[in-house]
Amino acid sequence: MGLTIERHLCLTFNDQREIVDEYRRLGVDYPKFFKMDSLSKMAFVASERLLDGYGERFIPRDDVAVLFFNSSSSLAVDIDYQKTIQSNDDYYPSPSLFVYTLPNICAGEVAIRNKFCGETSFYVVEELNIKHIYSIVKNIFGSSNIKFALVGWVENYSRTFEVKMSIISQKQ
Repeated sequence: MGLTIERHLCLTFNDQREIVDEYRRLGVDYPKFFKMDSLSKMAFVASERLLDGYGERFIPRDDVAVLFFNSSSSLAVDIDYQKTIQSNDDYYPSPSLFVYTLPNICAGEVAIRNKFCGETSFYVVEELNIKHIYSIVKNIFGSSNIKFALVGWVENYSRTFEVKMSIISQKQ
């Protein structure tokens, strides 16, 4: 069994403002976008661009997987959240930040938007390693009824805002 990359894109942004600008250029109406952290916003924008015109969307599908990877987890927003709880004198925990302290929210947002009900996972790995990612994706196809997978490297830490995303299907 082999895998085929159907579509692929790479996006880099200088800051969160550029991510929002790209969202607006797409003309998508999804109010939850503005509540998302940068990691989820990048994945959302990339998935919108990649999935536009590709097969059926917005109907429940259990044959589509969403698999995202990075090396920093949700550390960028974790640091922001930590600032809201570190001082006893200035303690203001933010529920809107806390919800995004889990990296799997990023994959979940894309799955919910598109009604993809198959495997949805976010893997935190040491580095971008295509062989490792390939083995995980291949295993998903081999152990389920998945027809295609949305696979992405979504990294947001320090000054890094990048996403590399592909639609992958199984060769027959």
